[in-house]
Amino acid sequence: MPVQQPPFLKKGNTIGIVCPSGFMEFTKAAECIRTLQRWGFKVKTGSTLGGDSTTYFSGTDEQRLEDFQQMLDDDTVQAVLCGRGGYGMGRIIDQINFKKFRKKPKWVIGYSDITIFHSHVYSNFKISGLHSPMAAAFNDGGYRNKYVRSLQDALLGEKAIYNTKPSKYNRRGTVEGRLLGGNLTLLVNAVGTKSDLQTKGAILFIEDIGEQKYSIDRMLYQLKRSGKLKQLAGLIFGGFTDLGDTTRPFGQSIQEILWNMVKEYDYPVCFDFPVSHDKENYALKVGGYYQLSVNGDGVQLCER
Repeated sequence: MPVQQPPFLKKGNTIGIVCPSGFMEFTKAAECIRTLQRWGFKVKTGSTLGGDSTTYFSGTDEQRLEDFQQMLDDDTVQAVLCGRGGYGMGRIIDQINFKKFRKKPKWVIGYSDITIFHSHVYSNFKISGLHSPMAAAFNDGGYRNKYVRSLQDALLGEKAIYNTKPSKYNRRGTVEGRLLGGNLTLLVNAVGTKSDLQTKGAILFIEDIGEQKYSIDRMLYQLKRSGKLKQLAGLIFGGFTDLGDTTRPFGQSIQEILWNMVKEYDYPVCFDFPVSHDKENYALKVGGYYQLSVNGDGVQLCER
């Protein structure tokens, strides 16, 4: 099945903002809204952004599903930006009606918990999504940085060319393939479900935040044992931020944990690529076709 990219945006198009997972105050999305408008887009906000929820979630499962479904089906909305991640997409993904979205796909923007959505629509319908900064990344002048601006470029159809510095753990090589991946925890959570990714021949990217070292190791072993790491074209390790360790230490650095998991394979591997829960988070088209070049001078990820 060929991969379908939603239409790119033009000035005057409308971007909807919803929170299908965790709660977000409206004020924390205000700078994002202003910036999108400065970029020439109109903005439509859903009821789950700054709603009246008193729990971790932005609303009940039914409220979040209804709000997200309305944005997916709204003909006046050309892209949907998830205000934040957190947790909750996995609770509603199987209830989403994709009938209209399949016929008329649009860019859905987000990362972290939104990994489940990107994986689901790629695995089932071969439709691309945008793994990229969300609303909070625009705050405190963040909209000026190149990572947030990479979202603007992606929405307007600019082909990405990203360069990053070398690492002693990198394994050299040049490959091409479909770019798949996202948050490690959510990729593991999808194994064995309708949202599971088939990674053979793909360039896989992985990042995570707030985990214990042993937990990262355990999740990578699950990917490995389920065959997700065996037949890749290439592998990109992004940021693994705010990691913890047990009182009795795990005994390896995060780079050593990652390297030991893939050292037996022969495909190119990149470490410390700027995709993460921190501000270093380039926009990546899940399901897009990319070339990954890893050499002594550094790394280039180039959209083809």
